[in-house]
Amino acid sequence: MRQRRRAVEKYQRPEAWIAIDDEKRKELVDEIAPLPSAKQFGTEEAKRFDLLMFSLQLALLKGSKRFDTLKKQLLEIASALEDQTGIPAIAHRAVLIEEIQTDIWWEGVNVPLLELVRLRLRDLVQHIEKGRKAIVYSDFADEIGDGVEIDLPQVGEADFARFKQKARHFLKRHEDHLVLHKLRQGKPLTAIDLAALEKMLLDAGIGDAGDIERARETSRGFGRFVRSLVGLDRAAVSEALGEFLSAGTASAAQIEFVGMIIEHLTDQGTMDPSLLYEPPFTDLAPTGPEQVFDEDRVTRLVSRIREISDSAVA
Repeated sequence: MRQRRRAVEKYQRPEAWIAIDDEKRKELVDEIAPLPSAKQFGTEEAKRFDLLMFSLQLALLKGSKRFDTLKKQLLEIASALEDQTGIPAIAHRAVLIEEIQTDIWWEGVNVPLLELVRLRLRDLVQHIEKGRKAIVYSDFADEIGDGVEIDLPQVGEADFARFKQKARHFLKRHEDHLVLHKLRQGKPLTAIDLAALEKMLLDAGIGDAGDIERARETSRGFGRFVRSLVGLDRAAVSEALGEFLSAGTASAAQIEFVGMIIEHLTDQGTMDPSLLYEPPFTDLAPTGPEQVFDEDRVTRLVSRIREISDSAVA
């Protein structure tokens, strides 16, 4: 660091950055960039997200054709985060995550707005479900080689994200619908109930048959998909898990652990029991539910979670 002190002090001054010519660029690359830093830049996922957002900002400034491709990737990341709002840190940014997925937000987008998104979401992408984390790990090199026909499975992700957002807003406005009421109460659905939900969205012009089929496949059932959008009634979930909250017998740690499950199910509508062995649950019980419950109660708890989740499947 001492050998580069002159350059370091030079570029600590704002006026040194007003005009960057080739000579200054070479000095920055050769002398400043290789220096070690005490600043923590976060997880691998956060750094990859930084790269995406910097690339998106640069594409916006240059008017590059890559902008639409990078925008679609950000929309897919926002959609993946929206599915994880049971995590408090993500729930805290829910409004921004939803706004990113609207056409209105992109109409006035600029570099400061994109930078705000980078700063507020970079530490959240690590929470994206394992099966969808590939969207954060991508090669952003802008090179054109020989023309080769390739499959792009993420094409259409932005359209599906918009379908989910429109469906969520529509269903929230119609929570008094009989089938949606049953779904939110955790009551078993029939094939007729699911058909009514599909017809409800199609008749409202929210999506087409392709969107419905994709929703069915990605969520392992259309009922699961709808419940992931509207959640579960908190009182119904609390009642279903009541035996684990019995006054006088449940410890403070047990009550807090079950409370986190109730929060997740209320928000997400369904839950994979394997999540009990991941954050934020492991923040309370690092080794899993066995740390707060005996083996028999863990078995019953997992069974009850599956029972609640499967009630959305006809």
